[in-house]
Amino acid sequence: MYHPIKIAIVGGTGKVGRYIVTKALENGFHVRMLVRNPNKLTFKDDRIEIVQGNIQDVETVHKLINECQIVINTFGRPPRETPIYSYVTENLLKKMKELNISRYIGVSGGSLTINGDNKNIINRIGAKLFEFFLPKMMEDKKKEWNILSANKHIEWTLIRLPFVREGFETGDIKEKLTDMPGTKITNHDIASFIINEIENPKYIHQAPFISN
Repeated sequence: MYHPIKIAIVGGTGKVGRYIVTKALENGFHVRMLVRNPNKLTFKDDRIEIVQGNIQDVETVHKLINECQIVINTFGRPPRETPIYSYVTENLLKKMKELNISRYIGVSGGSLTINGDNKNIINRIGAKLFEFFLPKMMEDKKKEWNILSANKHIEWTLIRLPFVREGFETGDIKEKLTDMPGTKITNHDIASFIINEIENPKYIHQAPFISN
């Protein structure tokens, strides 16, 4: 009997995550979402499983990703709160390894700079401003990257985003490995890119920039 691929999504009610859920369902996937407050859900579908809990709880993470084939992490946090991106990602990867789940897709900001980048002067200045005004967040984002880049057991992709805006799918997505090719992208286009990366993997163990 055919069993459709099941995707575990962290941040499925967020600015980007809710469109990933919709796009995943449109493409025949089943979805399991971690939700702190189910009342925030604005849509229902028989193919969506809800796990209520906190991403910082290890047992909740196990319940979320067990028997899934893919994990998508769009976890978001207000900039002034203590950043826990690296903690969340590390726990997800550990549990994925334990459960023999190989595919992980996460998102980060275009301000993250890694070895091999060749950013233009404006993007370099922008990254420095983020480091100056939000040092704890950027330190944690860098730590998250170091955790991912050291992990060869998981087929991970980290997608770096510019400013995200509400908008329809344009189908015009620019991709680049060394610099952000634009300043904005719609949440619908992000969702389409992520689902396409699942169906046609292109950036295993890489951190592409995307924009409109």
